[in-house]
Amino acid sequence: MSTDLIRITLPDNTTKEFSNGITGMAIAESISAGLARVALSITVNREIWDLDRPITEDARIQLHTWDNEEGKYTFWHSSAHLLAEAIQELFPSAKFGIGPPIENGFYYDVDFGDHTLQQEDLRALEKKFLELARQKNKFLRTSISKSDALTHYQKIGNEYKVDLIEGLEDGQITFYEQGNFTDLCRGPHVLNTGIVKAVALTSIAGAYWRGDVDSKQLTRIYGISFPKQKLLEEYLNQVEEAKKRDHRKLGKEMGIYMIDKMVGSGLPLWLPKGTTLRRTLEAFLRDEQIKRGYQEVITPHIGNIELYKTSGHYPYYKDSQFDPIEVDDEQYMLKPMNCPHHHRIFDSTLRSYRELPIRLAEFGTVYRYEQSGELSGLSRVRGFTQDDAHIYCSHDQLKSEIKNTIELTQFVFSTFGMPVDIRLSFRDDNDQKYGGDLRYWNRAQQEIQEVANDMQLDYTIAPGEASFYGPKIDFIIRDAIGRKWQLGTVQVDYVMPDRFELNYIGSDNKKHRPVIIHRAPFGSMERFTSILIEHFAGNFPLWLAPEQVRILPISDHQNEAAQSLCNELLDEGVRVTVDLRSEQIGGKIRLAETEKIPYMVILGAKEVENNQVSLRRHKMGDIGSVPMNQFKADLLREINEKDLPSES
Repeated sequence: MSTDLIRITLPDNTTKEFSNGITGMAIAESISAGLARVALSITVNREIWDLDRPITEDARIQLHTWDNEEGKYTFWHSSAHLLAEAIQELFPSAKFGIGPPIENGFYYDVDFGDHTLQQEDLRALEKKFLELARQKNKFLRTSISKSDALTHYQKIGNEYKVDLIEGLEDGQITFYEQGNFTDLCRGPHVLNTGIVKAVALTSIAGAYWRGDVDSKQLTRIYGISFPKQKLLEEYLNQVEEAKKRDHRKLGKEMGIYMIDKMVGSGLPLWLPKGTTLRRTLEAFLRDEQIKRGYQEVITPHIGNIELYKTSGHYPYYKDSQFDPIEVDDEQYMLKPMNCPHHHRIFDSTLRSYRELPIRLAEFGTVYRYEQSGELSGLSRVRGFTQDDAHIYCSHDQLKSEIKNTIELTQFVFSTFGMPVDIRLSFRDDNDQKYGGDLRYWNRAQQEIQEVANDMQLDYTIAPGEASFYGPKIDFIIRDAIGRKWQLGTVQVDYVMPDRFELNYIGSDNKKHRPVIIHRAPFGSMERFTSILIEHFAGNFPLWLAPEQVRILPISDHQNEAAQSLCNELLDEGVRVTVDLRSEQIGGKIRLAETEKIPYMVILGAKEVENNQVSLRRHKMGDIGSVPMNQFKADLLREINEKDLPSES
């Protein structure tokens, strides 16, 4: 190969030769004009670059668009710089701190001196932001020495940038310039500002410099931007819809859970209706697991610290765990993970290859020390229950077990009407990040991909996203308003069998290491419940609703018939109550609607006489009178078939 050529490896592992100094944009253009129009940045050997940066050595690359996380990261990073330029135009004396992209949008921390930013300032900044964006200024990257960088910011009196530069190594410092604005930044950025078409500055908050409460408090401006105005409008509509669906609001209104200061922050108390909801979810998964050969176990809430030293959870993850407890001159810990306990159960007796695979499952409660500022309803807590399972199998069984776990996870999410995106998270070339035998890694990754292909799954491959102990399959679900949540994960583990010296006796009468598959479709009961509440906006499908039917007698004369029907439905396993209050029927209906009861059964003199019921469906209104037997049959069918609501 000529020294004037370099070898570029694409994501599908095909390799092409290009001229030394080729840019990401030129590579995109060589693939298709359509890709070149939407490309935002490029990953070159695990580092995201600008599209106009020359590539001067052999590299593995991946081009990024708005449709992937790296593309959005680049877009929002550039938008943060545009926001700073707009601030500089309107508030020339402002001093800039940091302005990174975040999961949804970006922010910039700014010292406005004596000025207190108001909401009307945000609108003015949005207008200036778009005015500057339309200038289509290029983002120009330059490398400078540390001393020159310090001199620049010392001259303009920005102590925040000086503080940042003092912590950097000489020769590693880059500036980006667009229009009249220059910022300390390592990139990457989009090619020019004109790519940004829409922006919303969403909120203002205070932020201490470097997170130090003894330092000055800066003004943090949050924003989000898009390549099309339509995308911004869709996002703002989604935000409004999300507010209505917020599980913290609905969870309180519906009596699902509570947080009590006397009990402790991040430790939810499940109320009766919430407990019913959770037990229904557990029973659903438990029944499926039994059908698929899982055995359920129960393990303690604490364990000896030596258990977690062996697993590696202590001290490597010490910051996310509660401090050890002294008991009889020994140290115990609140359980951070269920895995080590299950490994000891597997190792409690000598196993034969004939017993494999062994599938151990548990709804096990674990505890993590989360910072108080990160706690949020049921979605971020300090005590949570995982629908954990560990499959101990031979290498020959790995492929079929992976297939089984994928099928189970797909079944779970399809039951709730949640589409699933699948990501195969593999290792990259940095061997220091991973444990275990490389041969087994390669075999497992090949088998995972073969299973995905055999099942005709639509998946992406993410090099470098594997766990340290093995490759994994990540399941990203989309809820009713299009938000994505990473929930289920299937992880292949080669490290723990060695750490715990797990063995089984093979057909050759020799000891062999099993492979472990970690699997949890829900992830945690708390977080999954929070997502379910928001996915359905509290309007749960009939089979899942804590209260499925409420019987509403029109007058006291129908109370006896109402109670009799209630008892019949209770005998069939239906979750039903009777509203016996001396209240007008309209008031009873309004209360049932507010509490999101799926079915309201109205009993008047006519219905009792004709052995009928008058039915109302939540959000649908009156659906007419039907014979009593037909109502019961249809009700039980809908529950057993786990029908989804026609409108969620």
